[in-house]
This record gives sequence, structure tokens and C-alpha cells, in this order.
Amino acid sequence: MNKQDLDYSLYLVTDRSLTLGRDLLYIIEEAILGGTTMIQLREKSSSSRAFYDLALKVKKITLKYNIPLIINDRLDIALAVEADGLHIGQSDLPYSVARSILGPKAIIGLSVESVQDALDADSLDVDYLGISPVFSTNTKRDTAIPLGIEGVRDIKSISRHKLVAIGGINLENSQAIIKAGADGLALVSAICSADSPRKASEDLLRQIIKSKK
Repeated sequence: MNKQDLDYSLYLVTDRSLTLGRDLLYIIEEAILGGTTMIQLREKSSSSRAFYDLALKVKKITLKYNIPLIINDRLDIALAVEADGLHIGQSDLPYSVARSILGPKAIIGLSVESVQDALDADSLDVDYLGISPVFSTNTKRDTAIPLGIEGVRDIKSISRHKLVAIGGINLENSQAIIKAGADGLALVSAICSADSPRKASEDLLRQIIKSKK
């Protein structure tokens, strides 16, 4: 997978607690069929074995559709299943360590919660920055003060990296975030909890494409 060709437009971050009792594998495949361009598997409460087993199943789906699989936080799982990459936060394993272990071909994303975080990341060869959170969200409560649209715009003005926005994003506010400078949108509940994950993805991608014109 050529990293130059990566499409960050519609990035699903999984949360099994928000699938309304449906199989996560179903949610993921429906989202991809609706146009989701990247998948991040996030499992904060699973055992290592359960995370590993699930990641192998998810990888079968992402390989089928040639969609990148990113593992949240767990470098060991990313290595074990030969995922396409890893997403880390400010308090996770240092980026330099992750890069040295995963190598240059891996996709590595780093969460930033302020303009200063983005400035600090400018010297790093990360593949993208996750701007978090744009708006307040119930899906992740240990986040910083919401950055808002202005925060996205401010980070765009100083960062050389691809930017993926996350936090409280939905169909109604998606266009404003893209127009503020985000290269893509990362969503959790807007897809995982949607009546139709496929239609939700289709609608979101349509808005994103329209906003980039």
C-alpha cells in the first residue's frame, strides 16, 4: 500500500459498545461498502487475546476491500496481525519508538489536542495528525477541551501534516470541519450507531467530497 495514495476522507474508529448489539464485523463491512476509506480498531477493555482474535477477523475484511487497518494504541497487536499502522495518543508509546519498531512503511497517526501539540509534531514524520476533540463527545471522555472549528483552522495554518478531525462529528457539522482544513473526518457513533452504517457512510462521504470542491 503506497502511503502517498492514502485517502483519509472517511475514517471509522470502532467502538463495540455503540453498535446497538450488532456484530462489529457487520458494521465495519457495511461502512466500507458505504465509502469508508480507513478503519481504526479501538479496543480499550479487551484482553490481548480477544483483541488479537478480533483484529485478525477485521483484517480479512480490510484486505478484501484494500482498506488500511490501523490499530489503536497497541503496538504489539499491530505487529502480531501485520496491520497497516498504529494510532497513538500523547500519553502512549513515544512516536519515535513506535516508528523504530514498525519501520518506515507503517502508517502512524498521532493525536494532538492543541496547537502546541501540533507544533511539537511538526518535526516528526507522522503520516497524519488526529485533531482531538473538535467538539465534546460521549464516546471518549478523557479528552482535552474541545478545539472547535477555529482550532481546526489554527492547526491547519501551522501544520505540514495530513489532518484527521475527531470528536462530536456528524452529518450536520462535517462540511464546516473540512472547509476549516481537515483532510478527513474520523467518526465513531455517527457510523457505529447508525440505523444503516452503509447509508451513514455514503451520506458523510458525499458531504466530504462536496466540501473539498
